[in-house]
Amino acid sequence: MSRIKKITVTEYQYELENFGAAIYFYEKGGRLSVTRYMVTVETDDGLRGDYAPHYGATSNAMAQTLRMAPMLLGRNPEHRVAIYEDLKIAFRHFDRVGIAALDTALWDLAGKKYGVSIAAMLGGFRDRLPVYASTYPGQRQPGGLNSAEAYADFAEDCKARGFPAFKIHGIRDGNADTEVEIMTAVKDRVGNGMKLMTDPACSLKTYADAVHVGCACDDLGYFWYEDPYRDAGTSAFSHKRIREKIRTPLLVSEHIRGVEQKADFALNGGTDIIHIDPELDGGVTGTLKIAQFADAIGMDVQLHTAGPMHRQCMAAIPNTYFYELALVGPGRCNGFQPPIYACGYGDQLDDVESDGCLPVPQGPGLGVTYDRDKLSGWETARHVIE
Repeated sequence: MSRIKKITVTEYQYELENFGAAIYFYEKGGRLSVTRYMVTVETDDGLRGDYAPHYGATSNAMAQTLRMAPMLLGRNPEHRVAIYEDLKIAFRHFDRVGIAALDTALWDLAGKKYGVSIAAMLGGFRDRLPVYASTYPGQRQPGGLNSAEAYADFAEDCKARGFPAFKIHGIRDGNADTEVEIMTAVKDRVGNGMKLMTDPACSLKTYADAVHVGCACDDLGYFWYEDPYRDAGTSAFSHKRIREKIRTPLLVSEHIRGVEQKADFALNGGTDIIHIDPELDGGVTGTLKIAQFADAIGMDVQLHTAGPMHRQCMAAIPNTYFYELALVGPGRCNGFQPPIYACGYGDQLDDVESDGCLPVPQGPGLGVTYDRDKLSGWETARHVIE
């Protein structure tokens, strides 16, 4: 029987092009250093699993992963649910985002052991995923998405590329009229040819502002309305009040963690669609728990951001719509994908095929190959737990 003998957490640093000092904003020619990490789990009989988070590879998540890792030593790597539950209880005073990288590395290990993808182990039923373009936030300064017309231009470009849907992250200054102006310009430009969504990212300052933008979603026929309110998307009561005033489905719960909190939020009327972040909500194990809960009560889910683990999970989730290609825009196609793959894997605009879909990697585990030489050259720290 395999036993986990070593966990390695490797920090690395690379540069994003065309980013300014504020990570979400476009700046032509700008370069921003980004630190991420990778988890490797090894067993006493030579098995190995890896996972390098994208958007969720924050310093906070890594700190929790490092604290959690010793609890895996000596465990059977296939006892993923038991490990998930033990970590959840042991770290109940924290948000437990560190579980995801460890859990996903264990799923990758199992897939490599049996020679099948994570999607196959989950009962995946599709190998192509419809994609929506999720913009980076707008800005007042020149360049990038700095006007309603710029958003409309980019939506038109995405439509021409075959994208079936488009989501606006507006100019985050809490101005409801600006939000509506951008939404209207995009709707006018791409018409009924795409499903449209908007995400003020919790920037709207008052309940009245949130309802105002929600009513515009109704009038314009938007597909969903995401995280409108300044409570940071955590109050079921406030979002229930918004839902009582509008018809457009609300997508909320990105900022609360785990199946229990998301279940409470949904059952108390805070959302129409549950938002799951696989890199923050417990990896593959946590994602499937939340998706299956939602399915049981007749509710849909959306997975936050992009990555190989997201694709493997989405392949096995029937109650979801689109894969989020985030964050993209004119002049910068990179989003947040770290350039760490040696197999051609990509989450950029040019990777999306003419049918508006991306493939689910078919190799064992996550189905991707990491560029070890590149990661080694970028390495800034290594933590070995054994």
